[in-house]
Amino acid sequence: MKERILSILEKDARASYENIATMLGITVEEVKKTVDECVADGTIIAYRTVIDWDKTQKAGVTALIELKTIPQRDKGFDSVAERICNFPEVKSVCLMSGGFDLAITVECNNMRDVAFFVAEKLATIEGVTATATHFELQKYKENGVVYSNEKVDKRGNSW
Repeated sequence: MKERILSILEKDARASYENIATMLGITVEEVKKTVDECVADGTIIAYRTVIDWDKTQKAGVTALIELKTIPQRDKGFDSVAERICNFPEVKSVCLMSGGFDLAITVECNNMRDVAFFVAEKLATIEGVTATATHFELQKYKENGVVYSNEKVDKRGNSW
């Protein structure tokens, strides 16, 4: 039951305990108890909202940076990953298989800021041997949510 409650909350963090209880055929108290336990044990880390920033005035760029690094004795990739996590531009850091070791997602004001971040912050970390930067051009889906890509002209016609 816990996984079903978590799945509902993952899709809609604003789902009320009453609605979840009705969907699953359990009591509101059972839902509340499960959620409280998940918050206490760290299963639920945060509640997030997915925003289509292209529909706002916020400017900026998102980049995926692949990074090769030499694992450190007794720590592997953890110490490099922890250091990278502390930069405010960084939105995610993942250990990967394949040609690169870490995948880093950053959000900056412009491409120049991304280039500065890579050159001045990432490349200077001991053990970093290579990076590859990819800029996000258009977002189609994030966290399971499909973005609307419908274009509307000034006369209201979709195309």
